[in-house]
Amino acid sequence: MSVPARAPLALIAAGGTGGHMFPAQALAELLLDRGWRVKLSTDDRGARYAGGFPEAVARQVVSSATTARGGLAGKLAAPFRIAAGVLAARAAFRRDRPSVVIGFGGYPTIPALSAARLMGLPRLIHEQNGVMGRVNRLFAPRVHRIACGTWPTDLPPGITGTHVGNPVRNSVLDRAAAPYAAPTPDGPLNLLVIGGSQGARVLSDIVPAAVAALPDDLRPRLRVSHQARAEDADRVTAAYAQAGITAEVQPFFTDVPDRLAQAHLVVSRSGASSLADITVIGRPAILIPFAAATGDHQTANAQALAEAGAAHVHPESVLDAESLTRDIRAILTDPAQATAMAQAALTLARPDAAQRLYDLVEEISR
Repeated sequence: MSVPARAPLALIAAGGTGGHMFPAQALAELLLDRGWRVKLSTDDRGARYAGGFPEAVARQVVSSATTARGGLAGKLAAPFRIAAGVLAARAAFRRDRPSVVIGFGGYPTIPALSAARLMGLPRLIHEQNGVMGRVNRLFAPRVHRIACGTWPTDLPPGITGTHVGNPVRNSVLDRAAAPYAAPTPDGPLNLLVIGGSQGARVLSDIVPAAVAALPDDLRPRLRVSHQARAEDADRVTAAYAQAGITAEVQPFFTDVPDRLAQAHLVVSRSGASSLADITVIGRPAILIPFAAATGDHQTANAQALAEAGAAHVHPESVLDAESLTRDIRAILTDPAQATAMAQAALTLARPDAAQRLYDLVEEISR
């Protein structure tokens, strides 16, 4: 895609997980379509998740760190790494001044947002979850607009936000509201297991055992796609093989939208981006919120789907194979229930979230 050299520049800053990077990618795609130039500012970890961004998006790897994790040496070094990142970002902005800076959360956004504030540039943040992350909470009083992906969002006192939804990538929009093929009594059953962009050990521990305990008439019909951490992949593959279940186990699926569209049921963490994909495509889900998420935000994320009848929610603290087997069986053997859950998911979809966010970008960059 060719973008005029004098086109306005949007600087997108995002942390190194799919939860931050996927909505950032969705906005980048729309900005390019509307004639903007786009740069992505992230750290080395985030750059690993930037493979889906259009080639026209320039990458800017910055130095950043957190004082919340790591050993003593890492915590002592963190302020100096952050300061170096801010200086580098400010120097880059002077060479090519952004018309707007948009932060999607995560520690790698600190340098870009700090430099933007020092230079008086228009800036906004997008918070994906129902509870603000640490960095977005820090910058909330220091930006011109706050866009919220989940509503309501727990905002700091005196701070207001605009509900836009969580932007989804073009590959997800291409499968939006794909017709749901309800499970049949004798046909194949597609089960998708996703634990966020980095996988989830608890899903690798529990889901294969739960699936192995399904009745004899269900197991041979299952086709499982399970996203597991690299260090768990071999044992998860072996567990499915021992149970006689056809399964594809990978650390990361690049074609999640296609797998979602084909799924009869999704077992997933309740990260905001995963839920956005599930609702835009419209599939029944069993959600297992990440217990250690900041402010328990994944439980907050899952609440709307549970209340709408689109998902069953299993808190990680009480998760066991027996209860998971019960719910998987109940959904896959009840076409009416499965179809109703898929339709309920669609009622929560915000396929226009990227456009709503883009409108805020336009508003503050004028």
